[in-house]
Amino acid sequence: MELETKCLHEGYTPKNGEPRVMPIVQSTTYVYDSTDDVAAVFDDPTKSLIYSRFENPTTDCVEKKIAALEGGVAAMCTSSGQAASLLSILNICEAGDSFIASASIYGGTINLFAVTLKRMGIECIFVEHDATEEELNAAFKPNTKAVFGETLANPALTVLDIEMWAKCAHAHGVPLIIDNTFATPVLCRPIEWGADIVVHSTSKYMDGHAVQVGGVIVDSGKFDWTNGKFPCMTEPDESYHGISYTKTYGKMAYIVKARMQLMRDFGCYPAANSAFLLNMGLETLAVRMKQYCENAMAVAKHLKASDKVLSVSYPGLEGDKYYELGKKYMPDGCSGVITFSIKGGKDNAVKFMDSLKLASNVVHVADIRTCVLHPASATHRQLTDEQLVAAGIDGGMIRFSCGLENIEDIIADIDQAFENID
Repeated sequence: MELETKCLHEGYTPKNGEPRVMPIVQSTTYVYDSTDDVAAVFDDPTKSLIYSRFENPTTDCVEKKIAALEGGVAAMCTSSGQAASLLSILNICEAGDSFIASASIYGGTINLFAVTLKRMGIECIFVEHDATEEELNAAFKPNTKAVFGETLANPALTVLDIEMWAKCAHAHGVPLIIDNTFATPVLCRPIEWGADIVVHSTSKYMDGHAVQVGGVIVDSGKFDWTNGKFPCMTEPDESYHGISYTKTYGKMAYIVKARMQLMRDFGCYPAANSAFLLNMGLETLAVRMKQYCENAMAVAKHLKASDKVLSVSYPGLEGDKYYELGKKYMPDGCSGVITFSIKGGKDNAVKFMDSLKLASNVVHVADIRTCVLHPASATHRQLTDEQLVAAGIDGGMIRFSCGLENIEDIIADIDQAFENID
């Protein structure tokens, strides 16, 4: 099936007389005929369902759909994008380990990696997103277990050279984890460029309607966990009756471990109703992404021509620093998000945003409705001045997320707000 068809049909196939629409299974509990049947499921959790902290039939269908869209062997949904990022690292790193991350990733993820994981004894080594191959290789330590980056960074809109980062990660025997939230598998499938694990905040484009917070981890099934660096994958897990994930589950070792070890202990699994709502968004994802990109390109060109604007960042624009990488990794468009810096700095940025009538000033992005945010005072407020610079953020920067309104209405709203600034 082509991607548009997968959005509609993957994950759930009704049998004769069953509902056409994927049903919500609103239950935490599953019944078995005997104690031996329950024991057998604990021996091999891929055979059936244990409890909805691990898995739910509705969510299972959504996981299968997302895995198919990204080209992975399996996926695990989480209660948020932050939870997905956290578990993706904790699944292979422990106290005393380190991992490398691009410095321009989402501010909340920077805080998670630089502060919270540090308290847990895991070091994050930040590297410039456009580091050379030599600079990236120089950042590795003997205890480095992973590399993390974003396809399209939030909000700097830097494009990661996934293929090069994958090459470096693999040269050091570690996986590349890619946050593909802004691109979605409609615009970029990182696994095809060498990524091993893909994470998303499903709250964004995948949902698209701002009705549920969620995340997902997708396992490519391609990384060799038996290279000697990951005893957590190969050695018996005494917390789960001595199972070796690689020996028992092969290509699905990473995702099974994440579910049966981390999801068991952290319990950050989404509700069935949230998965149902996410699936509704996924069904129209391919159609929506095309329109987001079309609207964003028109807005980016309009902003570029304005004498009120200092600079515009959108990889789809010719002349943008990341235009060539954008063409390589996202040939069909670079999402609906634009960042631009307004002349006059923070004061004018705030005045412009407060003057918008159609666009909503919200702590959200990638919605069907146009929305704006001032990163320096919101999502990236917790960062130091140095971290803000590394993330490509200044006081006049505005994150503008184009919705699906008529493009003439979006542009008219921008123009009337410009009239209220110096």
